Amino acid sequence: MSEIDLKRFFLEQVRLFENFPAEKVEEIVIKSRLATFEGNEAILETGDEGKVFGVLISGHAEISMTDNTGTRSVVGQLEAGDVFGVLSLLTGERVTADVIAGNRCFALMIPQDVFNTHILANPKAVAYLSRLLAERTRAISLDQANAPAKSDDPYALSLHTNQPGKVVVLNVGISQIHFGIYDTEESGADVHGIIDHADQQATHITVMVGPQQKSMEHAPFKLSDLFTVMREATALLGPAFTFHPEDVTAIGHRVVHGGNRFSSSVVITPAVIADIEELAVFAPLHNPANVAGIRVAQKQFPNVPQVAVFDTAFHQTLAPYAYLYGLPYELYKQHGIRRYGFHGTSHRYVSLKSAEVLKRPLGELEIVSCHLGIGASLCAIDHGRSIDTTMGMTPSDGLIMPSRSGSIDPAVMIHLMEQHNMSPEQLSTLINSESGLKGISGISSDIRDIEAAAADGHHRALLAHKAYCYQVRKNIGAYVAAMGGIDVLAFTGDVGEISATVRSLACQGLEFMGIKLDEEKNRNLGRIDDYAVISTDDSPVTVLVVTNDDERLVAWETLRAIERNALLLAANAEDTPIPVEISAHHVHLSQADVEALFGPGHQLTPKSELSQPGQFACEEQVHLVGPKGRIAKVRVLGPTRKETQVEIAMTEQFKLGIQPPIRQSGDLAGTPGITLEGPYGSTTIERGVVCAQRHIHMTPEDAMRFHVRDNYVVRVRIEGERQLIFGDVVCRVSPSFRLAMHIDTDEGNAGNIQTGMLGYIEEIQSRH
Repeated sequence: MSEIDLKRFFLEQVRLFENFPAEKVEEIVIKSRLATFEGNEAILETGDEGKVFGVLISGHAEISMTDNTGTRSVVGQLEAGDVFGVLSLLTGERVTADVIAGNRCFALMIPQDVFNTHILANPKAVAYLSRLLAERTRAISLDQANAPAKSDDPYALSLHTNQPGKVVVLNVGISQIHFGIYDTEESGADVHGIIDHADQQATHITVMVGPQQKSMEHAPFKLSDLFTVMREATALLGPAFTFHPEDVTAIGHRVVHGGNRFSSSVVITPAVIADIEELAVFAPLHNPANVAGIRVAQKQFPNVPQVAVFDTAFHQTLAPYAYLYGLPYELYKQHGIRRYGFHGTSHRYVSLKSAEVLKRPLGELEIVSCHLGIGASLCAIDHGRSIDTTMGMTPSDGLIMPSRSGSIDPAVMIHLMEQHNMSPEQLSTLINSESGLKGISGISSDIRDIEAAAADGHHRALLAHKAYCYQVRKNIGAYVAAMGGIDVLAFTGDVGEISATVRSLACQGLEFMGIKLDEEKNRNLGRIDDYAVISTDDSPVTVLVVTNDDERLVAWETLRAIERNALLLAANAEDTPIPVEISAHHVHLSQADVEALFGPGHQLTPKSELSQPGQFACEEQVHLVGPKGRIAKVRVLGPTRKETQVEIAMTEQFKLGIQPPIRQSGDLAGTPGITLEGPYGSTTIERGVVCAQRHIHMTPEDAMRFHVRDNYVVRVRIEGERQLIFGDVVCRVSPSFRLAMHIDTDEGNAGNIQTGMLGYIEEIQSRH
């Protein structure tokens, strides 16, 4: 975009500059920088120094805050023409909230000195910014008022609840079932179990509580008998630790792959199970086994809340440039082939534990989390958000692992198929079971065996160990570069917790980054119960070892998800209705297209106000012309937008001959174009036709009442002649909204729904 275009954009679109002379705007543009941000990329971050004032040129973004528990809440929405960075510049304080791009954005970044000398010198601009400052301060105050009260557990890491009982965790795999039983009233009495049924002749079971461990053999059994077998096995630990089904208050299920549909743990519903089954295409060996465990548990405990905890969920904040492979884009859009990442629950827990140890808000920290276990992955956690991780579409990508190869040239796989006649099944076994430490050393996948052999001078063991540590150190450096800094380096997982040598070699040479390991602390560290600090006292970066307990983390996520659902039930108890509105087809026009359709200098003529403040139906109408047919007299809505957008119903697709996707307003990437005809002329847009996703507009006060946050996806019950349930309804929260649920004409006609009917939030499906 040229300076002239920016100047025109400012003069026509941005309220802040409407009283500025054209030459002053042009001077500001010349002295500023145009920046591009991808979806999920941070434009400003909490804790940054206030050195820049921004104007969003295109796209949309959100102003959000992260509390101590890692929960992110949206306190404002930014559209094209909105400004940001005003709070820190006017107060002199550091940035207090994140500004995160919602899609690909262009923003003009105005330096502080230009802001001071050119913008603050304009009295009307100062008045506008003062009003804006008051609105955003109010929104932040409302969010903080809705935050959890201070307590002895400010980071919400304990498993204690007001309801005494047991939380059962199931990780149902192909050859093993891991389970955990956690007391919500008394800590330290956690029971762990491993049921190994790889041997078809006998099932081997191990149960543990503290230092006590018992083993038994059992005849092979059906999955439906799982809880009976758990009772038999835990009885070996004594009456105090025997599993009793009547004590169960919640069940959490570890699920390997949640694709891009789940960004948090969710209470299980039939729709959730259907999604997990559909996502089995990415984890064909794991998701079906996970679902089998869910179905057995639901049959045994029909009245107990059950939660799906996804390995992939934490990484849904990755930006497209971080998760895309260098493959044709259509493979991602049509088939979902992208980086998803795993160990999400572990990395999230490590980030919260790090904030707890440092006694600082999670939203201020930059953390590199190293989960080094049977699987191994690193994660860059920037202000509470995962921005990169080493695993990919499957857990085989990334670091060299105990028995997995990690990243490998894809042409190697082609070579092995063509030159060595290896089948896909053989290749899968090779990269997942016969590679990594085991493959290079030829000895073992156990780090203790590798280090013992290396100590005896075994060449391949030395080589395997060095390659493993090199990969960890290299990726730590990469993630520090990706975040532009680091506050915490954390190790977890079996290898990360027990191998002082791995930790030492991973940190060597990183002193210039502020990572100073205390070798004596590290060397003398034995088994830990919670965490240990192993950096020097003067190290700018805190180096931690955090105890990993996969089943406990699932229990923790399970309780958090149930709490979220309980908030929803509390909101439903108030029986607060949401007005329902039918949204007919309509067009939002850019000023350039207004003039192309209605004549040079034409301004939209308001006809009637709409329910959302500041929006209005116009006297103007246009005709839509598609490849197959046309729709006449479609109403234009105002005010003008940066980019023209056409919203039609599903049945109108066939009439026009186009297939637009279901999208949120403003999300136009990859959408089809159309021709518009007006009384003066016509214009053809290359993109911009959508079917609007059903959604609820609400203010922050409404969100508090409903106990939801921006982008939560909910189910809504609409009362009428017959009760209807609508799923996948997106909550959109902004101080400028008025409470209303919008559905399109087709859905209204199909359900005999009319504007003015009432809806009620019935369930939180997920948080996106």
